Amino acid sequence: MKEEYRIYEEKMNKTLDSLQGDFAAVRAGRANAQVLDKIRVEYYGVPTPINQIGGIASPDSRTLVIQPWDKGILKAVEKAINESDLGIHPQNDGASIRLSFPQLTEERRQELTKQVRKYAENGKVAIRNIRRDAMDTFKAQKKKSEITDDDLKVIEKDMQELTDRMCKEIDALLEKKQKELMSV
Repeated sequence: MKEEYRIYEEKMNKTLDSLQGDFAAVRAGRANAQVLDKIRVEYYGVPTPINQIGGIASPDSRTLVIQPWDKGILKAVEKAINESDLGIHPQNDGASIRLSFPQLTEERRQELTKQVRKYAENGKVAIRNIRRDAMDTFKAQKKKSEITDDDLKVIEKDMQELTDRMCKEIDALLEKKQKELMSV
């Protein structure tokens, strides 16, 4: 029976990985190249991540420098950053784009905290939906007499323990990110 749980545990772990990616994209006052991961640039008609069209460097803790391999794409990169919800205005010097991250204001910290709480809650909802799907599958097996009532009770308990463990991990990730936001 434990083998059948692995599918659902993998789905829950993918949800956690996705949540960590969302958290990494929330800027915490420091220059972090991961904030650019969700921004796509129209490159030869294909939406392409910024890190695939050039190099990204961080000369200091508050600056990112994007140097596209094709200088003709500078305007498109600048436009994509301006249209994103990053909240930073790029400076184009003709060879590279410089992003300067300002010190976070208290108001912006609170907005970012709300945003990460929302991400965490969405992650918990996704985990619970996976649990529900698993239970639907196992209840269908019970209906077909593939498993017994006792098996179903054990499965319900195990799936709830797995869900609780994943939700605790989400809470730990959320707490870590909130501390990061408040300490910068």
